[in-house]
Amino acid sequence: MTGLIIAIVVIAIIALIVFAFVMPRARAKAREREMNRRRDEVATAHRERADDRAARADYAEQQAARERAEAELHQTRARMHERGLADDELDTDRERLGVADGDGRGERFATERDEPAATERDGTIAREERR
Repeated sequence: MTGLIIAIVVIAIIALIVFAFVMPRARAKAREREMNRRRDEVATAHRERADDRAARADYAEQQAARERAEAELHQTRARMHERGLADDELDTDRERLGVADGDGRGERFATERDEPAATERDGTIAREERR
């Protein structure tokens, strides 16, 4: 009977040792796994946002390139008109650009986008000073 009590006490001590050393390690590993999962989740969210922003930046660059190409086209057409090489397109260009007004003078209305054109018309700033 005494041997049985000793065996039970030894098993109880072993169980306490297991709970004292193994359980905290298991909890620490579980916390580490949870932390890794959360890190991956946040890193994935950041990567998705970065991809989204990169896509929007690419689109904006394409739009800017398109706008630059259109500006160059208008510059080229302006030089052609200044040199008299596109006189056959004067009327269509005036209509397309909205230059012609009702009284036939052909003054162009200034917009925010066309501020340099407005300052050229009123002559307050010399052309050399604007550049």
